[in-house]
Amino acid sequence: MRPVIIGAGPAGLAAAQAFVEAGIRPVVLEETNFAGGQGTRRLNPAIEELGSTIFGRKAYEHALARQKQEDAVLAQCDYRSNTLAWGIYDGTISTLSDGRHDEIAYEQLLVAIGATDRIMAVEGWQLSGVYSLGGAQVALKTHASSIGRKLVFAGSSPLLYLAAAQYARLGFTDITILDTTPAGKKYRAAFAMARYSLKTLLEGMGLIRELRAFGVRIRQGARLIRFEGDQRVRSVAYLEKGAKRQSIECDAVAFGFGLRPEIQLAELAGARLGFSNEFRQWFPLIDDDGRAGANLWLAGDSAAIGGADAAAASGRLAALAMLGQHGKPIDHREVARLRARVKRLRNFQKAMAKAFLWPGEEARHISDETYVCRCERVTAGEIRQAIGSVVAHTDVNRIKAITRCGMGRCQGRFCSQTLQEIAISLSGKEPDAAGWLRAQAPFRPVPVSGDAGFLNQGERDGA
Repeated sequence: MRPVIIGAGPAGLAAAQAFVEAGIRPVVLEETNFAGGQGTRRLNPAIEELGSTIFGRKAYEHALARQKQEDAVLAQCDYRSNTLAWGIYDGTISTLSDGRHDEIAYEQLLVAIGATDRIMAVEGWQLSGVYSLGGAQVALKTHASSIGRKLVFAGSSPLLYLAAAQYARLGFTDITILDTTPAGKKYRAAFAMARYSLKTLLEGMGLIRELRAFGVRIRQGARLIRFEGDQRVRSVAYLEKGAKRQSIECDAVAFGFGLRPEIQLAELAGARLGFSNEFRQWFPLIDDDGRAGANLWLAGDSAAIGGADAAAASGRLAALAMLGQHGKPIDHREVARLRARVKRLRNFQKAMAKAFLWPGEEARHISDETYVCRCERVTAGEIRQAIGSVVAHTDVNRIKAITRCGMGRCQGRFCSQTLQEIAISLSGKEPDAAGWLRAQAPFRPVPVSGDAGFLNQGERDGA
């Protein structure tokens, strides 16, 4: 039985290449229409000619060469694009592709579905024109569209500067960056970052210089108050140093506070989770090669935040471990090099987490009227009422059952972090005491119409 890889980003593609080199044709499932993942997302054909402008000439030439190599590898795989893996049970993956449901049995599984924006709710984030940082990049790269013309990039993430630079290079220079981490924190974190990846640190510093040359306004140490407007965002209210209230007019906002791993499929496949104090969130428990179970491996940012280079190295490392399990010859010196590279790059991300702080303490200041769960329109006040009720629950799954926070379309992917922090702030317990929103299939919305034969299979089988 062939190995199955879920996700065709840097980690999944590197794993696929390792299998192809070993003479094995893996099954590769990708939710979107194109391989590449989020950070290395391919451009819409309408703006391909602007690739050198968006990324820089050398970087885009490298990207095109990488894409050509990716296509060559995928041509030797059982590659299934536009295929959503929405559940895993008993060694079987439930999928949806072009309206048709299917099931894929596996003997070995590698989950490499990456990460999403990590969000702390801000009053007004439900307004039209408010995007996540990743969403702003998707609009640009995939849909060849700008989210607006007078832009604010807000929060605490290296993506603030990268996304802003990509927009500025296309002429959208009426941009303000509101970085919620003070500059002093960055200076102190820079030494550790330089230790693990001086090249990445210098690239980040280069982005800031480039943005200043474009005339982009950068405010560090800002505290976000609210996104203001009636139906659409019109301005951002924030506090500068010394608690001076400011307001910036805009027609679009992109915000976020780093990344959170997509852990749902890993959990459904049997991975155990552990709390990371460095990142203040839950991650799957894996060994040095990405192994999370007898026949389960995880790679890339869905296993541990590390960036595209770490993702690729961890994907190849996992594939080599999977080959070794089946007695295939592997280069143990290469394995050692990959382990060291992954460890170093993930340590860089731990250092960077101190330069771009997660604002957990802001949960106690969120107004009761602020929506925490946009899908189900659950406010912070409703969550606090549930926590302070007679039942007095602080476990996020119990709060979810009472308030419906996390039961909507995104299944808690964007509200769970705020929910966790509110529970922590009111209980006074350790951060891991609140738990995590347990995964349930389907972890993404799927239509109940279309493939009636599959949906009625249980009835035919006598279930």
